Amino acid sequence: MRSTHHQNEEMEQTPERTDPARATTAIEEPSRASRIGRRVGRIALGASLVFAGISHLTFARQDFQAQVPDWQPFDQDFVVVASGVVEIALGSALIFSKKYRPLVGWVAAAFFIAIYPGNISQLVNQVDSLGLDTDLKRWIRMPFQPVLVLWALWSTGAWRAWRAYRRG
Repeated sequence: MRSTHHQNEEMEQTPERTDPARATTAIEEPSRASRIGRRVGRIALGASLVFAGISHLTFARQDFQAQVPDWQPFDQDFVVVASGVVEIALGSALIFSKKYRPLVGWVAAAFFIAIYPGNISQLVNQVDSLGLDTDLKRWIRMPFQPVLVLWALWSTGAWRAWRAYRRG
C-alpha cells in the first residue's frame, strides 16, 4: 500500500497537471435533462419572439407605437417595424441556428436591454397599451425584461461559452 504522500506526488506529475496544453479547463458537459431544458427554453423564446415580431408588423402595431419613447429621434412606426423585423430574425435564429447559437444569445440579450427604455417610458408616462392599463401592471412587467436577458443567455449556452472562454 502506498502512502498518501506518494499518491499525491504521482497525481501532481500527471500530464494534465504538468502540461498546460493538456490541462482540463473545460466546463463539464451539461446533463441530458439540462440540454433538453435549454433546448425547450430556446425554442419557446424563439417562437415568442417570432410571434411578437409578427404582432409588431400586423395586429398590435399601434399598441407597440404607443410604447416607443418620445425622446428617441426616429419615427415611431419605423421603430416598431424595425424592432418587429429584428424580433422575427432573432426568434428564427434562436430556433434554427446551431453554429452561432451563443452569439445569437448575446445579440438577443443585447436586444432585450436595448428595448427596455420602451418599458420604462410606458411606466413613467403611464401609457395604456397591450393590456398594461394600470401602474401596478406596468410595474409588475418591469422585472420580466431582465428575465428575458438571462433566458437568452442560458438557453443558447452563451453564458456557459463565455465562462469556458474565460477559463482558457
